[in-house]
Amino acid sequence: MSDLLLTTFRFDVRLIASAEVIAGRQRLPGAQGGYSEPQGSQTLGSGAFQEVSGLDIEMDVQDYIEGGRNNGIVRRVGRAKYVPLVLKRGMFHAPKDDARVNTELWHWLQRIVNGVRPVRRYDGVIHVMGADGTVRASWVFDRGLPQKIKGPELNARTGEIAIEELTIAHEGLRLLPAEAPL
Repeated sequence: MSDLLLTTFRFDVRLIASAEVIAGRQRLPGAQGGYSEPQGSQTLGSGAFQEVSGLDIEMDVQDYIEGGRNNGIVRRVGRAKYVPLVLKRGMFHAPKDDARVNTELWHWLQRIVNGVRPVRRYDGVIHVMGADGTVRASWVFDRGLPQKIKGPELNARTGEIAIEELTIAHEGLRLLPAEAPL
């Protein structure tokens, strides 16, 4: 039983270039009926974070008052609302052969703020990592935009990390099926 307890979590986050939306349809590059992760220059970055929140989906339920039905109302499905993801206390890494922190995330937001169009969007994969380094669960979000980036309070004594908080607004969230039971 103690083997099943997860005492330490780490969240691995990857940002991958979104496919362009054409005629209301979108599909990840190379996807054949499901999710496949593009390689190379389409990836903005990969990082590790200590805290992830916003894995929420809320659906509007609309009330319909049907004539002649006095014992209740009909409830109908409405639109889904996605809460922005908040990633706390982490950093995006540069390529493995480079010891520097990846600054592309900051440049992505700066390009949008400076009016560079078209706006580049990124899909993302959030992996929940167990203490042994295995992936325990994965969520995928669609067409993310950086809503807020908060850097650390700079203090030479603390050795703070590169990103204190990153908020990403997105257009969809899915939990990937587990490949193996926990």
